[in-house]
Amino acid sequence: MLSAVKKFGNSAGVLIPKLLLSEIGAKAGDSVELKVEGGRIVIEPVVRPARAGWAEDAQRLAREGDDELVWPEFGNDEDATLTW
Repeated sequence: MLSAVKKFGNSAGVLIPKLLLSEIGAKAGDSVELKVEGGRIVIEPVVRPARAGWAEDAQRLAREGDDELVWPEFGNDEDATLTW
């Protein structure tokens, strides 16, 4: 598949068809790692661990006061009879 290197400000870029991105498990907006191997540019998706950034997001929400419950607390009929 042929493509062209195009100028983007002070940089350059190549449009990557969606089909090729899907073959490496990436989509538009994902972070990728670029490196040169044997005179070729290699593009690899950045795999983030599950829940990466959750702690920081929770702290930010608490600071902003946006950490209220979305669903109200509710009990079950048997809660009074449970033994812990």
